[in-house]
Order: sequence, then structure tokens, then C-alpha cells
Amino acid sequence: MGREMAGGADFEDGGGDTGTVVVTRTRTVAKRPSMYRVLLLNDDYTPMEFVIHVVESFFQKNREEATRIMLHVHHHGVGECGVYSYEVAETKVTQVMDFARKHQHPLQCVMEKK
Repeated sequence: MGREMAGGADFEDGGGDTGTVVVTRTRTVAKRPSMYRVLLLNDDYTPMEFVIHVVESFFQKNREEATRIMLHVHHHGVGECGVYSYEVAETKVTQVMDFARKHQHPLQCVMEKK
């Protein structure tokens, strides 16, 4: 009981219905960007005060939180400074590494996908 329409499409007429057509819309759902953890790695040479300064300056942490992060790095070998989009995390890692080298410290800063 299909009837031929212009362009070759078949439509079922529903046995005498008014010929209602249902239109569906495809909704695009934006995927959230992956997030990255920025981590400081412990070493035996970078002064604790320097690490605190880095955390305060580049990660906008107050003195208390910066000290807590520094102590975590010191005791556990690694500490998270923040979670950011790829571009922001990459920039922060580069800034910290450049700053540490400029001040002749071997501090390492890395990023990992969360």
C-alpha cells in the first residue's frame, strides 16, 4: 500500500490516514575535553621554599595549601598541583620547568591524563 512520491521515496499512507510525516532531529552532544593532572616530582636538591613559591605563583594556591602540596611531594615523591585542560596543563608544565631551570633547580613538573 505504499504510494510513490517524487524523487522515488516510498511512503506508507496508513490505509487512508492524512499522510502525517514524523521528523526526527539528531542532537549533537558535545564531549567534555579530557583533563590533565599537573604533578611536581620530588628531588633531593630543590629547596622546599622554592617549591612553595612555585605552587603559589603558578597554581594560585595560598601559603598553607602550597606548603601542604610541597610536603606531599617531599614525603610521597609526587604531588598534584591542579587539574586542567590539555592546553592549560601543558602551559603550566612549561612555565614551571622554565622557571626552575632559570633558577638552576632540577625540579620536575609533568602532566598525566586524569
